[in-house]
Parts: sequence; structure tokens; C-alpha cells
Amino acid sequence: MAFSLHHRDPFDRLLIAQAVLEHIPILTADEQFRRYKAEVLW
Repeated sequence: MAFSLHHRDPFDRLLIAQAVLEHIPILTADEQFRRYKAEVLW
């Protein structure tokens, strides 16, 4: 699965990928996370 480079931080992209693949929400105030299909709380 390839992700767009909306977020340039590789560790954050890893967190996003894990959240999407495991269908778990991610807690962050970073607005860039909302550009992905991950469920974002906050």
C-alpha cells in the first residue's frame, strides 16, 4: 500500500499506516493526519 506524501515525517507516516491497516484511531493535533484515511481523534 502506498501513501501520499502529505506528511513528510517518516515516523508519522509509519503511525498513519499502522492506524489504517489495523483500523485503530490515532490521537493527534497534527492536521496533516486528517489527509489520510486514518480515524483521527482530537
